[in-house]
Amino acid sequence: METTSRVGAQAPAAEGGQQLPSARRTVDGYLLAPFPWYGLDEAFTGPRWLMQVGMAADGAVEHGSIGHGDEPSVRNEGTEDKEKFAVVVTVAGNPARRTADGTGLLEATSVSSAAWLAGVGLLSFTWPGQMDHTLRDDWLEQQTETAWVLADDLAGDDWSTLSLPVDGVPTPFHYRESEFGWVLAGSTQEGVHVGAYGRGMSAYGLGFAMIKDIAVYAAQ
Repeated sequence: METTSRVGAQAPAAEGGQQLPSARRTVDGYLLAPFPWYGLDEAFTGPRWLMQVGMAADGAVEHGSIGHGDEPSVRNEGTEDKEKFAVVVTVAGNPARRTADGTGLLEATSVSSAAWLAGVGLLSFTWPGQMDHTLRDDWLEQQTETAWVLADDLAGDDWSTLSLPVDGVPTPFHYRESEFGWVLAGSTQEGVHVGAYGRGMSAYGLGFAMIKDIAVYAAQ
């Protein structure tokens, strides 16, 4: 199964894994995307907030994230049981293609791309208890590689199938849980891939819908 480049897929983050506020709040990149953005449907009535977009080497917007619920900090002993959030990742459905200057090749995106981005997103807000700061980078690198391997094997035993509504249509998702939270990924009828991750909110009751006006999120 083809997946997006791990180097090109990573979004900017502050030291310790927390998302940069300036990146999280800027709507400009979202407006440049040639594909629709997805978030939780209207059944979710809590806070919604922008995170960041990811761009390919040629400057094209390839993916981005929308947060719902509590804005998470890096998990620690004081917050792990209090924060309730779900983040929806939208990934453009792109075939393998050359870069704008013709010197390189951009890999195709797939459901695995969404699964990996969601898995890494969850890790960015995870800090295992009793772990020294100097050891977290090694842990994060190891867990990121594991997330990549899992995303590239969606038919494996680590994943189950979960049907959730997307624009009102029952849609199959690949789903897995870990001690850090849950991750899921699937595709939409609009040709984009959707991933999601969260803690404190059950994935089983979620629904997804196309965002009609992404600019509205910048004010929330």
